[in-house]
Amino acid sequence: MNELDQYYRELGLEPGASLEEVNQAYKDLAFIWHPDRIPKDNARLVSKAQDKLKQINEARDRLRSGPGKPSASDRPSSGYQTNKSSAGYTYSNPPHPGDRTHAHAQGQRRSHKPHNPDLTGADLRGQNLREKDLSGRNLSHANLSQADLSDGFLHKINLSGANLQGANLFRANLLQANLTYANLQNVNLIGADLSGADLTGADLRGAKIGTKDRLFVKLIGTKLTGAIMPDGRIHE
Repeated sequence: MNELDQYYRELGLEPGASLEEVNQAYKDLAFIWHPDRIPKDNARLVSKAQDKLKQINEARDRLRSGPGKPSASDRPSSGYQTNKSSAGYTYSNPPHPGDRTHAHAQGQRRSHKPHNPDLTGADLRGQNLREKDLSGRNLSHANLSQADLSDGFLHKINLSGANLQGANLFRANLLQANLTYANLQNVNLIGADLSGADLTGADLRGAKIGTKDRLFVKLIGTKLTGAIMPDGRIHE
């Protein structure tokens, strides 16, 4: 097996898979192996997750490079990286192909964090934000009613007081998100990860969270004090 074939296998793909398949496989694995999903008191699993992320980052970057193109070491990584100043993890978007300022931007990306504009009160009703990375963004009091946020990276996002009525949050990563007093009526939360999120006072009436007998939302360490649950009762 040659080197490229090994990288395909690392992402669970057959050799020769399309770039779209490579990107999707990477997103799926990065979501699964995000270190914040691992209990901090389990050092062995945290270390394993960090190593796994390094491997899939390298595999994706090398497969994106292709024959004759710069290797991953010659350009900034577009995947999850360790942030030494905060011991956390960030996710940045890949550079646009054909960008003439790419060479200049490389140096800037190595020394500066990506710009995350303040979106307080933004009107994003019905917007297609599927698979978007909004981690750490401030969208407090924003209007996201009927928006599609499925498979989104919303880690540590601030949605305090936001209107998400009828939004689609299917399989969204909402780890440690701030959803205090947010309107989550009739929202689709099937498959979403709300571990460590704060839903104090949030309105979840009519929200889809599973079946009568099974819960399909991850709520490890989630704060629900005063939240209105899907059945209308107030959580104490």
